[in-house]
Amino acid sequence: MEDIQNLELKSEKIAEILKMLAHPKRLLILCKLSDWEKTVWELEKLCSLSQSQLSQFLWKMKDEWILKWEKKWLHVSYSICDENVKKLLESLSDIYCKEDC
Repeated sequence: MEDIQNLELKSEKIAEILKMLAHPKRLLILCKLSDWEKTVWELEKLCSLSQSQLSQFLWKMKDEWILKWEKKWLHVSYSICDENVKKLLESLSDIYCKEDC
């Protein structure tokens, strides 16, 4: 019962995270960031997105406190800052990305 009440209290935050994951390109970006931080240039190539599209997605996820960014010399790197999002991505990978037996 306590778990259900806790879920109810956090339902808006959880729904926002699920909305982020519901867009195929945002999900792809997060999957590419799940193992290690990446520069904008790396993400551009890995996700086959234009710089403007990618920037919009990254800023949206940064505003939702899912991503953090760091400027290193001339490059900006992004990484996932929410450990629960990382766990959720791992679970999705375990469920949907393993080879069928």
